[in-house]
Amino acid sequence: MGFFELFLLAVGLAMDAFAVSIGKGMSQKKITVKESLICGIWFGVFQSLMPLIGYLAGARFERLIGLMAPWMAFLLLSIIGGNMIREAFSLEEDVKPGFDFKTMFMLAVATSIDALAVGITFVAVPVKVLNTGNFQNVLFSVILIGIVTFIISMLGVRLGNLFGARYKSGSEIMGGTILIFIGLHSLIEHIDKSHTLADTDIIFGMLIPLIGTVLGAASVYAGKSLSDNVRMIFNGSSAGIMFSVAVWGMIEPAIRGLNSGGRKGIIPVFIAFGLGIGFQYLLDTVVPHTHAYAEITEGPKSKLKAEVKMMLTEVIHHIPEGIALGAIYAGHFMETKWILASMAVVLAIAIAIQNFPEALFVALPIREKGNEAGPSFFMGIISGAPVPLLGIFTVIVTVLFPKALPYIMAFAGGAMIYTTVEEIPQIGTKQDNDKGSIAFAVCFALVMLMIFL
Repeated sequence: MGFFELFLLAVGLAMDAFAVSIGKGMSQKKITVKESLICGIWFGVFQSLMPLIGYLAGARFERLIGLMAPWMAFLLLSIIGGNMIREAFSLEEDVKPGFDFKTMFMLAVATSIDALAVGITFVAVPVKVLNTGNFQNVLFSVILIGIVTFIISMLGVRLGNLFGARYKSGSEIMGGTILIFIGLHSLIEHIDKSHTLADTDIIFGMLIPLIGTVLGAASVYAGKSLSDNVRMIFNGSSAGIMFSVAVWGMIEPAIRGLNSGGRKGIIPVFIAFGLGIGFQYLLDTVVPHTHAYAEITEGPKSKLKAEVKMMLTEVIHHIPEGIALGAIYAGHFMETKWILASMAVVLAIAIAIQNFPEALFVALPIREKGNEAGPSFFMGIISGAPVPLLGIFTVIVTVLFPKALPYIMAFAGGAMIYTTVEEIPQIGTKQDNDKGSIAFAVCFALVMLMIFL
């Protein structure tokens, strides 16, 4: 476990304390600096202490834990993360006012008890940040967790006092999602015998698009609706980015890759491109989904809720993005000469920017239909989950079958173009569509510039 993983883990663990800190802030008419410090210290100290106790207890059974290490880490972190997400959807509990010893002790224990199990995972998945022994790395880890929790808890008290409950459920959902992903990462590293995913940059590079998804979904907490002009610009920008990624990031390199082997690349690319279109058309046909704002429902009849159908629309759209990103990162790992060295990071950033409006087009319409902000935020995040998950899967498949890389890229390019063209009528049918059209052209050109600059 490297520093970036450790930092994400610290943030994920701190989200429980953050949610309770918001409740503390809500329970007071006015919060002083002293009260913020008290809250931060209590939660920070216990969040450090619990994983240390868990590590010391787990170290006694190190040999046994070592045999089941990755599975244990995945199970524990998934249970903790799933519980945090479940609590976000439950009825809100009142947090007792006051910062006395008894109240703060009970809250600190309650919010840090999950970290006890995380300490055991430090035995299962050793931390490797400092060039020292395991125990020194664990001490560094628990101190970092405590500092992060201290800062986030202080912030939570202030936010709760200023804004109320709007961030509580969202923070718990985000924290739970982070913990589950870290557990999945540990498990996949164990399963991947080729050691392709041992490079943390590859794994967490695929998290870059998820940043755009989280930020887009978090827009529900702003409590504002989008005007038609803004929606049109977002639609045009998203379509321009995806179209440019498909052409310059997938299809053009695939043709070069096949030509470099002394073959005519256009014919196999043409076939793989068509298969990608067929695959995306099949998803469109068999998955019930609703396009937000356009109120167009496609796929078979279903009793699924309207908000789930809206979420499934973006899930379908993100599937080829995940395949595309995984293919590029696989090429980066294998040092493929016909793929530009900077391509992986550029496409990850481009997809992250494009994911912002797509997550927004899930979370905001669901919120506008009367749902709570927390579930709306969660639906927005889930819509982007296929990108990192399919990215990881595609990397493994491509490394096992390296000759398939250009075909996978052409396949992803075809699927992305099909999805893009399907969205363009939402711009073209508007009376004043210049803004959307300009946004499409500008974003197409910018991504092209980023790739070849």
